[in-house]
Amino acid sequence: MSKPSIASLFKPIAAIWLSWWTRQTPNRQDRFAFMAPLAAVVLFMAAITAAFWYLRYEELDREQEVVRRDVEYAQQRMRLRLLDKQAQVMRLARDITDGGTNKRTFSTDAKAVLIQTLEMASLTWVDPVLRVQGTYTSPISNTTLTVAPGQTIAHSETMHTFQLARELQQPVYSHPVLEKNPTTTAYAYLQLHVPIYNRGKFEGVLIAEYSMEGMLRYAVPVEVAERYAVSLRDASNLVLAGQANTAKPKVTEVLPWLFKTNAYEVPITPVGYELALHAEAYRTSSGLVGNGVFWLVVALSGITAWMLIGTWRHTKHRVQVQQALIAETNFRRAMENSILTGMRAMDLKGRITYVNAAFCQMTGWTEEELVGRLPPFPYWPDEDRETLERKLALELQGETTSSGFQVRVKRKNGEVFDARLYVSPLIDARGQQTGWMTSMTDITEPNRVREQLSAAHDRFTTVLEGLDASVSVAPLGSKELLFANKLYRQWFASTTQGHLNLVTQAGQPRSLPESEASSDDAEDQDDGLMGLPTEGMTETNAENSEIYLPELDKWLEVRSRYLNWVDGRLAQMVIASDITARRQAEEQARAQAERAQSASRLITMGEMASSVAHELNQPLTAINNYCSGMVSRIKANNLSEKDLLKALEKTAHQAQRAGQIIQRIRSFVKRSEPNRSPSDVGAMVAEAVELAGIEMRRRQVRLSQVVTARLPAVNVDPILIEQVLVNLMRNAAESIDLAKRPLTQRVVELKVIPRKEDDQAVIEFIVTDTGGGLPPEVLERLFEAFFSTKSEGMGMGLNLCRSIVESHQGRMKAENLYNAGELTGCRFSFWIPVR
Repeated sequence: MSKPSIASLFKPIAAIWLSWWTRQTPNRQDRFAFMAPLAAVVLFMAAITAAFWYLRYEELDREQEVVRRDVEYAQQRMRLRLLDKQAQVMRLARDITDGGTNKRTFSTDAKAVLIQTLEMASLTWVDPVLRVQGTYTSPISNTTLTVAPGQTIAHSETMHTFQLARELQQPVYSHPVLEKNPTTTAYAYLQLHVPIYNRGKFEGVLIAEYSMEGMLRYAVPVEVAERYAVSLRDASNLVLAGQANTAKPKVTEVLPWLFKTNAYEVPITPVGYELALHAEAYRTSSGLVGNGVFWLVVALSGITAWMLIGTWRHTKHRVQVQQALIAETNFRRAMENSILTGMRAMDLKGRITYVNAAFCQMTGWTEEELVGRLPPFPYWPDEDRETLERKLALELQGETTSSGFQVRVKRKNGEVFDARLYVSPLIDARGQQTGWMTSMTDITEPNRVREQLSAAHDRFTTVLEGLDASVSVAPLGSKELLFANKLYRQWFASTTQGHLNLVTQAGQPRSLPESEASSDDAEDQDDGLMGLPTEGMTETNAENSEIYLPELDKWLEVRSRYLNWVDGRLAQMVIASDITARRQAEEQARAQAERAQSASRLITMGEMASSVAHELNQPLTAINNYCSGMVSRIKANNLSEKDLLKALEKTAHQAQRAGQIIQRIRSFVKRSEPNRSPSDVGAMVAEAVELAGIEMRRRQVRLSQVVTARLPAVNVDPILIEQVLVNLMRNAAESIDLAKRPLTQRVVELKVIPRKEDDQAVIEFIVTDTGGGLPPEVLERLFEAFFSTKSEGMGMGLNLCRSIVESHQGRMKAENLYNAGELTGCRFSFWIPVR
């Protein structure tokens, strides 16, 4: 509550007195002369009154600070007690989880807790469906949880807090509840719900019910309860326990500052803002009217007022005379001090007769040092003395201009600044010229700004001329070229045609009638209401466009924007940068990547040549055997038509198998442009497994596949993804072979599963082997180009695999596998986004 304003008390009295005083003293000068002593009396009375009121409210503020400190201390004690009791309840809940407390021993354990916690009314153990498993009620407190074991609790607040504790998995306090019964007294309580979890499974809640009266009686310190009217209140300021506020006098509705309640309220943690501790002090304050010092000061103020009025009667006439003189002097001084222009008056002989404060401030010389001086003046620079003497002679002869002239002025400290002087005749009251009046303005800063602007313009022009990009500016709807730098002039000469060609190829300009497009008058195309051109706006598809100009044989990156030219016209600025070298480098990089991918496939198949030969040898040997057998049986005339047909079908099957092997190898090795399309993950995995299976069978390595059914299609180049899978599986088989694992441990696992990566759906491919793993120094450089652990390796396989995965917006990683500190293999994985 804000303190009362003294001005608001004296405002009505001052208005009545001012009305009377205006009628009694019609003379304005008398009013001002009378105002000073009366204002002194009023201010003196106001100051004394304000001091008394301030002291009174200072006392109230100190008392309020004591109340706040005591209430916060009580709140801290209550918070610590609640936390301590909460810890006891949580220990009992852990005993239930661990089996130390069961249904038979619950009453005994709960009784031990309630004996130490007098404010706690009951402890109830309920299962996940709010069925009571055990309960114990304090004999000295009321409780609402009177449900017998085996029954279900249906109280709404209890059910709500039970659900909240189950969801949050931590202790939760309920809202304070006030139960009103016509036959009995009202009972306020607060519940603590501690969830019971056993190995992550929810098994119920331990409910501790606190009595509000008990909390107020046993948790609030006795010294606080004795000094204040303490109560517990809910969020709607409803008294749950303790004493309520007494009714305030009706006068507080009009003047609330007369009766300031010394009370304080603070929320109780860990319950929250739903429960607050409120305390109001028992106090009485002494009345201000009965204070003897106050009346003494009032009497002294009256005597002072009488003496001041007597003094006013003796000085009234003198004040009237002085007021006129002061008004004239102040007016002249205000005029002299308010202007920032230096003023200097000279007589007809050139002697200085007057200087104002601004002139002295500019030059650094005082008025005493300048008035009466003849030329040369001390503020003239030595090197400009002859020039200034000639100008002064012309000035005294009346040869002046209205625009003035510029001179250099020296300050007393030796600094020199630029100034502009304006000279006019000085005419007295009789119309005769008595001298010359000169005004001086410091123009050093404007000159400096003008020079900086000129230098900035030169620097800006130099920078634009030295850019390695073409810059041009042209107004809309006109063929005028407003600006073009050096590179633009080299490429397109000094015409607008190059600017328009860049805009046309980089975007889609609106078509204009030839009569409008050829017109140089931009005002004919302006909207009189909007002030912007209605035609000629260029619509571009993007801020940056890359175009090719055959006449220059260059690739250019074109950027454009609209701006207001210095004359107010809307213009378009086009910046064109030569990116020919970058485009060529990109093409070379793309071609090199394609060659690297093809070379990698050839190297892979070269390394697999012996395995492929072994794989092809099986169907060819079978064909040879079938053919030899048929020839022998035909010669022996021991071959029926049915047996011949069966042998031929087997021969054709083996030939088809050999052709399929060759066809898969050709499609894998064949060099082609990357062709991304929606591809079936299962088909890609099957092709890769078929190719890698040749190497695995040669090295006697078994492949285990885990491929999730109904995987979504991915937009990839299937040949490249198959190449990555073949390389990873072949490396896994080679690692197992080098580790010389027994047959039971020679297993490569391929797992293809969907998952989420940064909130996007991806397909993850995981290849796990049981080889010897990778040293830490190899893992750090595993994906570097030309780094290989094989004596005959090129170090491009894994680097190329990662490049292929990242080109499909995926990521690839490798890690060792350990079992009890022993290295048991290695895992390579990569994922590709579904979309």
